[in-house]
Amino acid sequence: MRVNPPDPGTGGAAATATHPHRWRALYVGVVASFMTLLDVSVVNVAVPSIDRALDASPADLQWILSGYTLAFGLVLVPAGRLGDIHGRRVLFCAGLALFTAASALSGLAQNSTWLILSRILQGAAAGLVNPQVTGLIQELFQGRERDRPFGTLGAVVGVSTAIGPLLGGLLIQLGGMEHGWRWVFFVNVPVGIVAVLLGRRYLPGPDPHRRGGRLDPVGVLLLATGVTLVLLPMIQRDQWRGAGKWLLIPAGLAVLAGFTLWERRYRRRDTPLFDLALFRLRSYGLGTLISLVYFAGFTAIFFVYALYLQTGLGYSPLAAGLAITPFACGAAVSAIAGGRYVHRLGRPMVAGGLAMVALGLGAAVVLTGLVPGRPAPFVLALPLLFAGLGSGLVITPNQNLSLSQVPVAQAGSAAGMLQTAQRIGASAGIAGIGAVFFAVLADRQGAWADAFRQALVVSVLVVLVTLVIAVVDSLGGRRRRGASTDAGSRPG
Repeated sequence: MRVNPPDPGTGGAAATATHPHRWRALYVGVVASFMTLLDVSVVNVAVPSIDRALDASPADLQWILSGYTLAFGLVLVPAGRLGDIHGRRVLFCAGLALFTAASALSGLAQNSTWLILSRILQGAAAGLVNPQVTGLIQELFQGRERDRPFGTLGAVVGVSTAIGPLLGGLLIQLGGMEHGWRWVFFVNVPVGIVAVLLGRRYLPGPDPHRRGGRLDPVGVLLLATGVTLVLLPMIQRDQWRGAGKWLLIPAGLAVLAGFTLWERRYRRRDTPLFDLALFRLRSYGLGTLISLVYFAGFTAIFFVYALYLQTGLGYSPLAAGLAITPFACGAAVSAIAGGRYVHRLGRPMVAGGLAMVALGLGAAVVLTGLVPGRPAPFVLALPLLFAGLGSGLVITPNQNLSLSQVPVAQAGSAAGMLQTAQRIGASAGIAGIGAVFFAVLADRQGAWADAFRQALVVSVLVVLVTLVIAVVDSLGGRRRRGASTDAGSRPG
């Protein structure tokens, strides 16, 4: 099956673009996305409480955090493909029900092994849900109608990433240090139950005219193995001593190369797990690369900032969470505006947002050097707000542009691959930037401000690399438009 050069508003969306409950379906999906993405970061501030309650080892704590992320990343593409085949409502409701049950199990955990297994199940369920939400936007809205839904979803992505520590700190304070960590998980249960019921009511059912297909189990196995090998050394960087663990990354890349060869072969006789021809769409290929690199730069900020504030400066989880809210607020506001104007401004908007993020984080680097210590949250509030405003102009518009030419029948698998790139980028960024942070801390004997500043410098450099990619894409698009205008003006 080949990728057609599609009109973004056509394809399988024709029948569902007039769905009577499409906005309600969107809001149900957005709530589900918020919950699942929030759980990537909300547990970070609960780690000390979990440690005391369950007597968990450092390796256990690492898996409580990383098991969710790993399972999330592994399931995204197969789940998106299943949604393309069987309809998104079935996958959405099943995944959300499983996520809700796994959240309850996590809250009831009596030992660290129990909690690790339930967190892995929770992450897999989150991976089932998220591609369906993006696929629904592709299916229920056409062309520029997608700007507002993608803007809303982008705001959710930005806010959920940054506000997790705040919400976690608030729940722990309300529930107490002994049992407050359980409420970090229990809070998902009532929201999840309501969302499943509303999803069954408002999301469109399977399209009877949609062409079926198979899941391609060999492709699933190769992709899962490759992603696991790439992510594991990043996730376990502190627990697995020695340099040998990094050999898993080239091994994983070799398996992913095998996945590429298999998918090309499989495509001759059936629809593959992921159609690699999608990467020939410039908007999708470069958009996925931008997602990969940008998430490596900006996600790690919250990791090192929380460590700096809580461990280095002695702030409470709630105070540390409050310190990150300027970024979240800025991202939420600008994501909605970015979604609204993305078709008018295109990739230059993404480049402008990246420049704002780099400037905001650069200002934070300077101010951390000038005013180190306890005033940090107050001094850094404005730079983080500015960087957050820029981030909202990156995530939402880039996602919208990346998926704009993807056929509706492949929207789920395309969204899954885009989000897999985000998860790999985030893990790589936390591993790399975290390594710089801890290396400076060890070398300078507990100089927390210096370690945080050096980590921010690396984040800025990664964002600048992303900016170069976006600028190159913008210039290339301008040249293509100019060439097509010149060709159209020539006499026939």
